[in-house]
Amino acid sequence: MRTDLSRVHQPIDRASGLPNAHYVDPEIFAEEREALLFETWAGLAAGADVPEPGDAKPVDFLGVPILLMRGKDGVVRVFQNTCRHRGMILVEEARKIEGAIRCPYHSWCYSHKGELVSTPHVGGPGHNVHEAIDKSTLGLTEIRSHLWRDVVWINMSGDAPAFEDAMAGAMARWAEFEKPIFHGGADSRFELEVNCNWKLAVENYAESYHLPWVHPGLNSYSRLEDHYNIEAPGQFSGQGTLVYRQLKDHDGNTFPDFQGLSDKWDTAAEYLCVYPNVLLGAHRDHVYSIILVPHGPERTVEHVHIYYPTDDTDPALRAKNTQQWKSVFVEDVFVVEGMQKGRHAPLFDGGRFSPAMDGPTHCFHAWAAERIEGHRTKAMAAE
Repeated sequence: MRTDLSRVHQPIDRASGLPNAHYVDPEIFAEEREALLFETWAGLAAGADVPEPGDAKPVDFLGVPILLMRGKDGVVRVFQNTCRHRGMILVEEARKIEGAIRCPYHSWCYSHKGELVSTPHVGGPGHNVHEAIDKSTLGLTEIRSHLWRDVVWINMSGDAPAFEDAMAGAMARWAEFEKPIFHGGADSRFELEVNCNWKLAVENYAESYHLPWVHPGLNSYSRLEDHYNIEAPGQFSGQGTLVYRQLKDHDGNTFPDFQGLSDKWDTAAEYLCVYPNVLLGAHRDHVYSIILVPHGPERTVEHVHIYYPTDDTDPALRAKNTQQWKSVFVEDVFVVEGMQKGRHAPLFDGGRFSPAMDGPTHCFHAWAAERIEGHRTKAMAAE
């Protein structure tokens, strides 16, 4: 299936959004899986999902069985969750692996770094080696990965530019926040399952236009007119606010600030959509990430993690902060699910953009269209 994306590339005052098929059609979803998520640096999970050495977590990422593992050396690695012998799934549920990663089928064993270390009876009963089995070439298939802002980013195709080059713009914008961050723990994570295409969650997060109607509580002090657009074509987009109000407990205490921030952050906060599927928020006293994991064209799971400048923040205030953000994000659910339903209207043409307010969303659409068309060109050349 081929869709016409020419109008997506038009200047914002004449552009249309991505056609309906890009939200509902399984064939287009499969195409975007490659073009937008496998051929780029996509968010998989959080480092906090495997906080201690030996922690392992299986993840289904767009149908690919993946094993997230923090090795004994403290390094987070990403592997295909399949034994190199007969393709058996290695780890079925999150757990700590004290020794080797053992395949439950024939007991081939792998180190925390993915090296094949044991092949019992491979040469016959009692013979644990065979000249045809070169263990040095049969380690777990490692997926290219990088840890930034505690997001585990992966490049499934293996041929994206180096992470530091691909994310140079976002890393430079928030260079002041390149300092240790501490996950709040069990009270600082939650998931939201939403019945929408993952791109709608990106589009909604990118703009502040909807604040007065969807987030009236937030808009009561951080008003629409206090916000500004952020646009970095081909990289990221989002919004910022000039008014950020710190959360306080009953005694007026707040979270500690990140040290060394410029005066800008005394009253400001920013929210970036780092393409393709990671949403980030930065404030003087906490940051967060939302990792969007698609489960088909019309279902997405949002994995939310909140971090602080120190590892000893007040649990009650952390819980209050988590609940506040969860309430805000839940307010968006009816919007993204409503837009998803709207994409089944056959005469909807992708919609128009407000030239003043929708720049960040149009920026995301243009990036997606360019990558999809580039993918189609390569596919045609290979035929």
